Amino acid sequence: MTLAKDQINLENIPQHVAIIMDGNGRWAKSRGEERTFGHKNAIDAVRNAINACNEINIPYLTLYTFSSENWNRPDKEVNTLMNLLSETLLLEAEEIHNKGLRMHVIGDVDLLPDLVRDQLYSLAEITKDNKKGNLILALSYGSQKEMLKAVKEISQKVKDGKLEVEDITEKCFENHLYTKNFPPVDLLIRTSGEVRISNFLLWQIAYAELQFLDVLWPDFTKEHFFQCILDYQIKERRYGKTSEQLRIN
Repeated sequence: MTLAKDQINLENIPQHVAIIMDGNGRWAKSRGEERTFGHKNAIDAVRNAINACNEINIPYLTLYTFSSENWNRPDKEVNTLMNLLSETLLLEAEEIHNKGLRMHVIGDVDLLPDLVRDQLYSLAEITKDNKKGNLILALSYGSQKEMLKAVKEISQKVKDGKLEVEDITEKCFENHLYTKNFPPVDLLIRTSGEVRISNFLLWQIAYAELQFLDVLWPDFTKEHFFQCILDYQIKERRYGKTSEQLRIN
């Protein structure tokens, strides 16, 4: 059987893949378990995504790990997620470092428990010189709040006379986002069959290819990931131009 990975054109790899990891709760409920059971069994899917990126040298992977809206979930589930995140960081830190990945975190990190925040900063520091790829965890993240933060920062600079209104460009705006050091997203994947963006990287996915999978996140495999890359590679990315213009260029 021909595997999807074997068909991938390594000359046409997306530079930045982002994943909305959805379906843990439904996966657990389908097995008669509480939602937290799904979160605990989703770690292998996370490893699959990271390893798949690593194998075909995708330089940036962003995982929607915990949204700003997720704080509204029941306390028991939130506490379980935070504890699980802490345990996972402890277990996976060495592997992430050994793979040559640099770890980043985006979002309102100050809202995270002190232990988790310290672990994230520690792993980011340990891996800061790694060059193989970039693993970005979106934690306590909401794109609308991110953009509002950028608007406030830019407005303050204008008010203080440090920036002219005429200097507010797309690049200026991007430099005030959490993702200022990362390229725009080329491919956005969402699992679980839901077809929505859920306040994730709204500016950064302006020209991304969007793929919505019917698979629940704990069942996500490397083969699913590689098939997404294949599907991405058959798309013509025109950025507002016509097909004829692309062929001429």
